Amino acid sequence: MPLDEVIVGGGDDVDNRIADRNNVEGGSHARLATRAALQRSTPVAWTGKAVTHLTMTDQPRSIPLSLFALSIFYGGMVCIAGVLGNKQVALGPLAVEAGIFAFLLLVVTSSSVAELHGRPVANRLVLIGFVPLLTSLVLSLVVHQLPASRNMDPTRFSAIQTVLGGTWRIWLGGILAYGISTFLNVTIFSRLKAREGAGLLWLRAGIASVLSQVVDTLIFITVAFYGVFPIGELLLGQMLAKVVLSAILVPPLVYAFVGIGRRLDATNPN
Repeated sequence: MPLDEVIVGGGDDVDNRIADRNNVEGGSHARLATRAALQRSTPVAWTGKAVTHLTMTDQPRSIPLSLFALSIFYGGMVCIAGVLGNKQVALGPLAVEAGIFAFLLLVVTSSSVAELHGRPVANRLVLIGFVPLLTSLVLSLVVHQLPASRNMDPTRFSAIQTVLGGTWRIWLGGILAYGISTFLNVTIFSRLKAREGAGLLWLRAGIASVLSQVVDTLIFITVAFYGVFPIGELLLGQMLAKVVLSAILVPPLVYAFVGIGRRLDATNPN
């Protein structure tokens, strides 16, 4: 082979190797530039020495405003129901414990959450409701045992001790009745919705409320008072009052709560 061809060929090989090296370095520089751009544009979480890059799906999820508002209301009703239950009120010829009004609002709230956010979320709300319920019971026991101030009016002291000093059977009956009846309400309401569709909200709310309140009355009256005195008349009166109030009050209240919830979510979408 002529010498000039060898020289030309060798030069071509050198040029090719230089070009390949430039391509590799260019690719590396491009990758480094891309990585740097991603690091600048991607949120970074520092965990010790490790750096974790977060994607948009890793951002904290916001709770719907309707669920936030209804959950706060629900917790308040759980706590006040036991206090209201210390008073017997007259509804025509029937005498019922005033806690029924708070429990009906618990039914309304849980049904509204099931309508807006589904059965699993409503069941979780009922389960979390045990936290304020049990906490309020423990605080009642603690405050009942604490000595009163010498300046406290004796009449007020006697009244508050009566309110706070319920028997263990009343507390147990309230806890069992709350858990079973509210879970039952959500279950019936959701199954009727799955069967009948999204319509007939008033009918689903009424049926679920009536059936759950019948169970609530059976559990609470039996656990709290069976063997203490005859419970037949009290059981019948409470059951009749709760059924009537559930049929009259719960459907329109559920409509109102669901409407307010949808408006809240529309004004503050996720």
